[in-house]
Amino acid sequence: MSKKTWKEIDIASIINKPGSAKDFKTGDWRSQKPVWNEDKCKQCLICWVYCPDSAITVKDEKMTGINFDYCKGCGICAVECPFKAITMVEEKK
Repeated sequence: MSKKTWKEIDIASIINKPGSAKDFKTGDWRSQKPVWNEDKCKQCLICWVYCPDSAITVKDEKMTGINFDYCKGCGICAVECPFKAITMVEEKK
């Protein structure tokens, strides 16, 4: 099965089965993207808790990065990070 980007999905498409959201890469929607500064990060994972897109990648209870296939650039992670380890920058496409 070929995965479609959001631009290829029909208008008013129906997601017809649970768990199929992962089939649609929605990261192309963003105009800004988060930049993670690993040196400032204290691994509190507050960004992960608040991310509405589950785009914060975590392994062994530590943040490992951001999955830009699904990050829509909302900036919630940057706002919620108490250590300012995430900043938003303009997306260059």
